[in-house]
Amino acid sequence: MPKQNDLSEQRQRIDSIDQQILDLLKERNKVSFDVIAHKIENQLPVFVASREEEKTQRFRTMAEERDLDPDWAEDFLRMIMSASRATQSTNTFPRSTKEPKHILIVGGDGGMGSLYRKVADQSGHITYSIDKGNWYELDEIAPKLDLAIVTVPINITVDVIQRLASKLHEKTILADFTSNKSEPLRAMLDAHTGPVVGLHPMHGPDVPNLSKQLIVFCEGRGKEKANWLKEQCELWGMQVIEADPDNHDHVMNLVQGLRHFVALLHGSFMKQFELDPNEMLEYSSPVYRAELMMTGRIFAQDAELYADIVFSNKERRDLLVSFFKHHQKLIEMVENDDKKGFIKEFEAVTDFFGSFATQALKESGYLINRLADRFS
Repeated sequence: MPKQNDLSEQRQRIDSIDQQILDLLKERNKVSFDVIAHKIENQLPVFVASREEEKTQRFRTMAEERDLDPDWAEDFLRMIMSASRATQSTNTFPRSTKEPKHILIVGGDGGMGSLYRKVADQSGHITYSIDKGNWYELDEIAPKLDLAIVTVPINITVDVIQRLASKLHEKTILADFTSNKSEPLRAMLDAHTGPVVGLHPMHGPDVPNLSKQLIVFCEGRGKEKANWLKEQCELWGMQVIEADPDNHDHVMNLVQGLRHFVALLHGSFMKQFELDPNEMLEYSSPVYRAELMMTGRIFAQDAELYADIVFSNKERRDLLVSFFKHHQKLIEMVENDDKKGFIKEFEAVTDFFGSFATQALKESGYLINRLADRFS
């Protein structure tokens, strides 16, 4: 038996195993390149949910057979598969059409415009970018366009749609990327006689790749003519959801408008009472660390962008007013030291959330534990 303070042999063995793991991952990565080449040649999607889930379940079973934690094993495998998809994003993507499409990105120098122009280029399509400085090029570009996507701030989207549409051929698909869908969709249908589709990519421009990202399609006109675009998104590995524009906007009022304003409330209150986030972090539980990071990430981004999102339509602003009126009821609980009222309200919300609360506990616990393990 080795002495307790002499672990050099075991540590050397662990180091050797770690090197073997990295060598195997390198070998796996080489095989992944062969898979990628096959997908491109045969026009297959980057991400196939059924294949990934099947492989994950099999990996969990193999882990259990080796007395390893299946949850840990799944995390390990998913990180490997994520890295493999990221590798795909630096290369070529399969294309949904035999011949390349001519795609215009209006606002192509912005974050989202640059991202989608890049992946379209990697798919072999021919892309163009129009911004303030080269609008004059539109007359030459317009006749050959198969698709024109408006990716500009919400507050100027309708104006840009109206200015752009008059230049487009009736065969060109006109689309937009705004997080509101009803008003831009109406504007496109009014201004353009050809195919129209409302798009909402449910991610930011900083994602490492489009695989497993969600994109919403709202039908406008000529749905069948936009099928190639939907198939292209699926080949990029995206999850496509078709939605009614009014329903989409109603949900987004809560998901975006209210959530971003709550972040402002949190940050503004911290500023008012000089609650330095770095000092708070030293005393934060993993739960609050996660909340603080979600608040902080908002203020690392553009204020005008978030103002456009929060104040983008009257329904969203009305919802915020209702939100503050509802808070008055909760304020009265605090002012009256009404602990019983707090418990009653808490339990009523618990009933409303139902089984979702259990799901939220599980998913948030996973995120919190990983965050604490990585950054604490």
